[in-house]
Amino acid sequence: MADIFTELFGSDAEELYLLDCMSYIMLFMAGATFLTLLFENVPYGRYASSKYGFPVNVKFAWFVQELPAFVVPLYLVLGTSAAQLSQLPNRLIIAMYFCHYVQRSIIYPFLIRGGKSTPFFSFALAFVFCVYNGYMQIRHLSHFAEYPADWVTHPFFISGAVLWLVGFLINVHSDHILRNLRKPGETGYKIPVGGLFEYVSGANFLGEIVEWCGFALAAHSIQSATFAIFTLIVLSSRAVAHHRWYLEKFEDYPKSRKALIPFVY
Repeated sequence: MADIFTELFGSDAEELYLLDCMSYIMLFMAGATFLTLLFENVPYGRYASSKYGFPVNVKFAWFVQELPAFVVPLYLVLGTSAAQLSQLPNRLIIAMYFCHYVQRSIIYPFLIRGGKSTPFFSFALAFVFCVYNGYMQIRHLSHFAEYPADWVTHPFFISGAVLWLVGFLINVHSDHILRNLRKPGETGYKIPVGGLFEYVSGANFLGEIVEWCGFALAAHSIQSATFAIFTLIVLSSRAVAHHRWYLEKFEDYPKSRKALIPFVY
């Protein structure tokens, strides 16, 4: 099937080279983000600030900024020459990706209760990132990634798939707990309880980190690995910031609770 990428690139080798370069750029972005987050929290949610632009409604922001991570890959799968899509490993790994972003871009935004508006700068960056990463992950998986015929029985795939599922369930369950902390009409912040929140302040972040690390293990590519590294840096920083914020705001916050890793950190 002819598609826009046939016209953009002279050969598959050129596009694959671009995808590899995008991965290394994301790795550089991860390093730059790590240094930035030593001095500044990611500016959304409780850390939102007017210096990062005018406020965007939180439900609208989450829906629009995350939607490219679903729409771009959907086009790549349905509207382009997805040469590797007939292979079972590729289909299963792509299904992991879509499961996350159906939940994150289509379901999650409409379940949000209250929440602070998102500064436009954070909203715009998230939108661009979702376009960038959606193309990088799914174009590689649908058109270039090659796996042995027995990859789905390989320990890397099996352990990665299990980690992905565990992380996905932790993430969804933790978001459910956070949404239901307040009763209808209540405002302000409360101490999360239940699930992994009994052990860490960033249970939802831990779930997503585990999820994408599992995805990277199953996909076994530089594209998936750099995304997992980027996710680890951003969300671990946010978990530490949340933990510090809870300790400062609530005198009765459980002192045994860690930031991100139960019993450790």
